[in-house]
Amino acid sequence: MKPAALVTGARRGIGRATCVALAEKGFDVVGADISEDGVEQTRAAVLAAGGSFVFVQADVGDVAAHGALLDAAWSAFGGLECLANIAGVQVLKRQDMLETTPDSWDRLLDINTRGVFFLSQVLARRMIAPDAPKRGHRSLCFVSSVNSVMASLNRAEYCVSKAGVTMVAKLFALRLAHEGINTYDIQPGMIRTDMTREVWDSYAAHIEGGLTPIRRWGEPEDIGRAIATLAAGAMPFSTGHSFPVDGGLLMPRF
Repeated sequence: MKPAALVTGARRGIGRATCVALAEKGFDVVGADISEDGVEQTRAAVLAAGGSFVFVQADVGDVAAHGALLDAAWSAFGGLECLANIAGVQVLKRQDMLETTPDSWDRLLDINTRGVFFLSQVLARRMIAPDAPKRGHRSLCFVSSVNSVMASLNRAEYCVSKAGVTMVAKLFALRLAHEGINTYDIQPGMIRTDMTREVWDSYAAHIEGGLTPIRRWGEPEDIGRAIATLAAGAMPFSTGHSFPVDGGLLMPRF
């Protein structure tokens, strides 16, 4: 049987691109998201890429519902070899960190970090069970951000939430390596998605001015291909490490 992957945030953007890239690598895909808007476009793209697709409506931030999500995802294709943690949120308002509110802080940490940790925990328990299928390379893939290491003063809570994701990836790597499960932390740079729409114009000017050595926006497909390559086992002797996909943004320069 083909390996299967659960992709959160699957209805658009990086999530959809990852679903398609995984299908191209031979995976069947379970997509999860908080709403059904855009799901049929994802389904059609996955089918065109050669995979099967099942959708489960779920809120990653609702930890109490993780068990039901995993039950549905696991049963869809008789197990899971990959979890791609893509669902996440950006700040509702970019503002000076001295104006950051507890409500905004809690929202970002609950969804981006807490939800990711506990969903990964639930799946890890199932993956290490003696009767779990092993149909290929097994992995947990985390999508953090260049903001895991690069501070943005107008999005303090986002930076903290994504730095937490990077550490979560390291922790699961240490816990699961001897179980034959690798973890990867993918750090996107400036990616052209709905989440970044409000800064498309201003960031484009910075990119054209040399902010990134590769002078273009990143696209969701850039991230999807990176995740799928790792999930397919192209780097089996790597775990817990971060992979910037950022056009060279994080590269130290003089």
